[in-house]
Amino acid sequence: MSNTVHALTLPQDANLSGFLKVANSAPVLSAEHEAQLARQYRDNDDVDAARELVLSQLRHVIHVAKGFTGYGLPVSDLIQEGNIGLMKAVKNFDPERGIRLVSYAVHWIKAEIYEYVLKNWKIVKVATTKSQRKLFFNLRKARKSLSAMTEQETQDLASNLDVPVKTVREMELRMTSSDVAFDGRDSDDDEFSTSPSAYLPDMRYNPEEVVSKTQTSTNNKSALHKAIAGLDDRSKDILQRRWLSEDKATLHELAAEYGVSAERIRQIEKRAMEKMKGQLVA
Repeated sequence: MSNTVHALTLPQDANLSGFLKVANSAPVLSAEHEAQLARQYRDNDDVDAARELVLSQLRHVIHVAKGFTGYGLPVSDLIQEGNIGLMKAVKNFDPERGIRLVSYAVHWIKAEIYEYVLKNWKIVKVATTKSQRKLFFNLRKARKSLSAMTEQETQDLASNLDVPVKTVREMELRMTSSDVAFDGRDSDDDEFSTSPSAYLPDMRYNPEEVVSKTQTSTNNKSALHKAIAGLDDRSKDILQRRWLSEDKATLHELAAEYGVSAERIRQIEKRAMEKMKGQLVA
């Protein structure tokens, strides 16, 4: 639906009031007309039919998007994400199932807006698992004010969502904490800067880190040379020329040189690598 998506995307310079006007003025389709348009798009890739279906559902996108305005994100962005979900719904809608498009589309619209909120509400993600996402959105709805939740409210929410009280407290802390720019400047005096870049050490030149990395690299090279040395001359030559030389040889070149098939060279190479792997892991 890539071409269709581009065809249905609203102009970027369309302002919100203009979009709302278009959405609210779009006609409500009857069930029969809606099914007919869906079949036209499904069977003939009729972009005009798909566009008419999308326009008829835009008012529902606006309604859903307004339910997410409490997260401090621009309503125009929420609506745009909802539009993406709506277009995905139109693409996958099956008119033969006997349900209306709005009942099907609302799940796609919410899914896109959910994902957008979770990615953009904080620089550091506040919810990474399915249970955390559920708690995140329910916690926003449950809080009655900007003040901290009472102990009773915390316990009630934990009970309703079947999660530990500790998890609710941790999520509330994530949501109420503010993000700090890594290299932001909040003072002209670097000595009093609170941004992380002002006090986190640069570990690239830490002596311990440098020595550790050098030692690890040396040990790996030593183990590799030892593993190669344990191979027979033919296997060693094949591996070195296939993987360690700047001008790498092909299977067919080696096959011609050794007077065997390319498949035989591949088998020798594979067996040699398995032997080396066993020595390196041991």
